[in-house]
Amino acid sequence: MTDVRVLVVDDQNAYRRAMATVVAETDGFVVVGSVASGEESLEAARDLGPDLVLMDVNLPGIDGVEAAARLTDADGPVVVLLSTYDEDEFDRRGCGAAAYVSKAAFSPERLQDVWQQATSGR
Repeated sequence: MTDVRVLVVDDQNAYRRAMATVVAETDGFVVVGSVASGEESLEAARDLGPDLVLMDVNLPGIDGVEAAARLTDADGPVVVLLSTYDEDEFDRRGCGAAAYVSKAAFSPERLQDVWQQATSGR
């Protein structure tokens, strides 16, 4: 089995590092890139071909919800939105994201669970 290739997207370096650490500590997952904006995520996803994009909701320019909408299609990566906000504080309907995870709840176990749920129908 090959590792799940993960792109981390967050405008705050501390959160990018924290998410990358969780990914590194999760068996079967590997970080292939890390970027700070929605625009950069579109380019990085095209260039790196990740299986999974961990996307912050609140990004400068194109926010995470819009970037998720642009990334998700039949051949696109699975996108999981993350934020410090409560899920009811933004509208993710129709953006194609597989799930929302609070940054406070993000862990290796949660990452594996979300991945399993997102890919069970693929």
